[in-house]
Amino acid sequence: MSLEDLYCVVDDFCKEFMPEWHASLIENKVRQKPWLCQMSPSEIMVIMIVFHQQQYRNFKAFYLMHVQKYMKNDFPKLLSYSRFVEQMQSITVPLFFFLMHLPKSETGVYFIDSTTLKVCHIKREKQHKVFKGKAEKSKSTMGWYYGFKLHIVVNSRGEIMNLKLTSAKEDDRKPVEDLTHELFGKLVGDKGYISKSLKEKLLEKGLELLTKVRKNMKAQEMTLMNKLLLRKRAIVETVIDQLKNISQIEHSRHRSQNNFLTNLVAGLTAYALQPKKPSIEFDGQGLVVV
Repeated sequence: MSLEDLYCVVDDFCKEFMPEWHASLIENKVRQKPWLCQMSPSEIMVIMIVFHQQQYRNFKAFYLMHVQKYMKNDFPKLLSYSRFVEQMQSITVPLFFFLMHLPKSETGVYFIDSTTLKVCHIKREKQHKVFKGKAEKSKSTMGWYYGFKLHIVVNSRGEIMNLKLTSAKEDDRKPVEDLTHELFGKLVGDKGYISKSLKEKLLEKGLELLTKVRKNMKAQEMTLMNKLLLRKRAIVETVIDQLKNISQIEHSRHRSQNNFLTNLVAGLTAYALQPKKPSIEFDGQGLVVV
C-alpha cells in the first residue's frame, strides 16, 4: 500500500470516527481539549504506522533522518520531534479503533496465544520508573521477565481478530471468553488453555477448544482434522514473531505509558495492513501452509 493510499484509508476513517468519539466524550462529561496541533490526527497516525513498516529500530532516528528529510512534501506542516512525541498519545484511541475496524474474515478456524511484553531487563526491574505500579514480574516458559502480557486471537489467514493487554500474572485462560465472544467454529491453543469448564462454556457458544493433553492426562479421541489443526498452531507464534521482530511492538526504550500503548497499537496496525500474512488454507485432503 502506497503512502497516499494509506493516508486516504486512515483519513476516511478519522472523518467518521472523530466526531462520534468527541460526541460520546461530551455525553459522558469527559473533558476533551480542543485539537490545537497543526498536523491532523490522520497524519500522525500514518507516520506511526509507516515507522513500524520500515527497518528503523528507533523512532527518533526514523523521524529525524527519514520523515524530516524525505517526507516534508507529503506532510507540509511537519512538527518538531519533541512536539510530535507529545501528540502521539492523542491518537491512541482512534488508532486502536482503526485497527479493530480493518476488514477480517470469520474463517471458522482460530488460533489463540499469549506473549510477554518486556519493558526492561529483569535485572533492572527495581530501578524502572516508567511503569512502576503497572508492570509486574512474572515467569514464562522463557524465564523471568518484567512487563505485561499480550493475548491475541488470529484466524487461519493470519488476521488479528481480537487482542487484550493484561498484567504479566494474568492466567491465559481468563480473557479467552472476552476475546472469542463473537467467534464460532474451532479455537486452537496450547496446553496453557486446558480447562474443562472453559471448554464447556465455549462449546455452549458454538466454539470448540482444541488443545494437546499433558503427559499425566489420558489421551483423547480426536478427528483427523483436529489433529491437523493442532499441528498448525505455530501460525499464531509466527504472527507474534513478526509483531516483535518486524513491527517492533516490544522494546525497553519507552519513556511514557501512553506512548507505550501508541507504539503497541501502531505496530499491530502495521502488521494488519501487511498484504502477505502467515496463513493456512484448506483443500480436499487436509491443510496446506501458504
